[in-house]
Amino acid sequence: MVDEMSPVALYIQLADLLARQIEDGKLKPRQPVPSETHLQQEYGVSRGTVRAAVRLLRERGLVVTLPARGSYVAERKP
Repeated sequence: MVDEMSPVALYIQLADLLARQIEDGKLKPRQPVPSETHLQQEYGVSRGTVRAAVRLLRERGLVVTLPARGSYVAERKP
């Protein structure tokens, strides 16, 4: 879960949680990232926080976003 009292921004905490799920294989390559609504409800954060977290994952190369199709876990590079 995210910690609202932490000095680390919520979107970074959420991105780190999702990155851990990707690294652990809970979210597999080519699998859709959970919806914004699902992540909002599960972690109790705003839509803006979810969007910032997904943007950060995209910058880290863990997620790709396809216009009008959503965000997906990126293929792992060997």
